[in-house]
Amino acid sequence: MTDLVIRPLVAGEKHLFDSLPDPGLVGRAAFGQTYADGTYRPEWTWVALRDGTVVARAAWWAGPDDPAPLALDWFDFTDAEAAVELLRAAPLRAEYSISLPPGWRDAPAVRAQAQARIDAATAAGMAVLVERYRYRWTADCGLPERPGRLEFRPEPDDTVILDVLRRVGEGSLDAHFRHAAQRHGPQAAAQEDLDLLLWMPGPRDWWRLAYTADGHLAGIAVPSRNHTDPVVAFIGVLPEQRGHGYAYDLLAEATHLLVEAGADRIAAATDQHNTPMAATFARAGYPIEYERVDLV
Repeated sequence: MTDLVIRPLVAGEKHLFDSLPDPGLVGRAAFGQTYADGTYRPEWTWVALRDGTVVARAAWWAGPDDPAPLALDWFDFTDAEAAVELLRAAPLRAEYSISLPPGWRDAPAVRAQAQARIDAATAAGMAVLVERYRYRWTADCGLPERPGRLEFRPEPDDTVILDVLRRVGEGSLDAHFRHAAQRHGPQAAAQEDLDLLLWMPGPRDWWRLAYTADGHLAGIAVPSRNHTDPVVAFIGVLPEQRGHGYAYDLLAEATHLLVEAGADRIAAATDQHNTPMAATFARAGYPIEYERVDLV
């Protein structure tokens, strides 16, 4: 087999990344996105070449002010062995999320493309963490009704929010929180959640704590923005308040707040095994845009 060259791009080499044949069945290409659509840095975009031909590619992403990548957005190849070597050789580490059409396992060609990427990533040392649903609400979906059972208040103190996030994490079904808590403890996992929420460019004063009619804290709703969309960034109910359907109240409030701020579309996500939250999104009129497999 010919020698394999693995290296990052340099400025002006975007054409190399785009030269890899890709059927566009999975990943960002499956949803009409292109490498040019993202703010990718050449030094965080790696390719594997055989005889000058790109046989594998990967692009990591972060916000404009981040010193290290936050996500592996693109990972495609025509040579699985080269793809594994690329991930091993690149000095970059971040979660890899594969975007997939709803019901992707029922389409053999799509399933094969997805499984090939999962197999290559795991061979390079990653592991599947969770499968998720990604939702996209639009004005055509209609606003979910506010039940009116909870009182929503802003809370400017991050130390209060941190404690709420830690309490919400108790018994949480969220795989990312549980993974972080197992590795570093629940306080550190809550801090990771808070850091991510603060990293988002959405206004801090949109965040709301929710209280019952008798004044007890019920949960937290965080409407926000990422770098492309308005988002429901976090919905959490305290353990002692679960079983009353308050997640719907929180989601409805977050949706209304975003629309009142001018949003005509809203993105959100939840783990597929979190069936109560998935049912809440369905009840609130949030359709599934795509599925996702997250590897760490």
